[in-house]
Amino acid sequence: MASKVLFVVLFFAFAYLATADSDESEKKVTKLQIGIKKRVENCQAKSRKGDILHMHYTGKLETGEEFDSSLTRGDPFVFTLGKGQVIKGWDQGLVNMCEGEKRKLVIPSDLGYGARGAPPKIPADATLVFEVELLKIERTPGSSKDDL
Repeated sequence: MASKVLFVVLFFAFAYLATADSDESEKKVTKLQIGIKKRVENCQAKSRKGDILHMHYTGKLETGEEFDSSLTRGDPFVFTLGKGQVIKGWDQGLVNMCEGEKRKLVIPSDLGYGARGAPPKIPADATLVFEVELLKIERTPGSSKDDL
């Protein structure tokens, strides 16, 4: 009898642990996560809406599979911050960066490519992970602290 009780207890314990692990792996990123990988001392200017940014980046899926990188091309990516030229996760996650700073952005699907994805490399509803480095900030007449 004791062995049957022990078996039942162990069975439910293993079932619980298996369920707990799958719940963890199924958690979806729902908010933009910004991690500072390299800080810059004596930052002279921080990026703001309207600035032209020169960036190096590597983009990966949550699985670790790389889908794009400016580093492999050897050519920085240049765009205007806050003007919708990039995904929303970048427009939000690259504000207040210093030249030379490095960040890790974990971008939920709704701030990335959403339900449509970006086939063939980025599936629908994908969480994106970017390692980014701000190389240069160009101020433009349209850049403003007030627009942050």
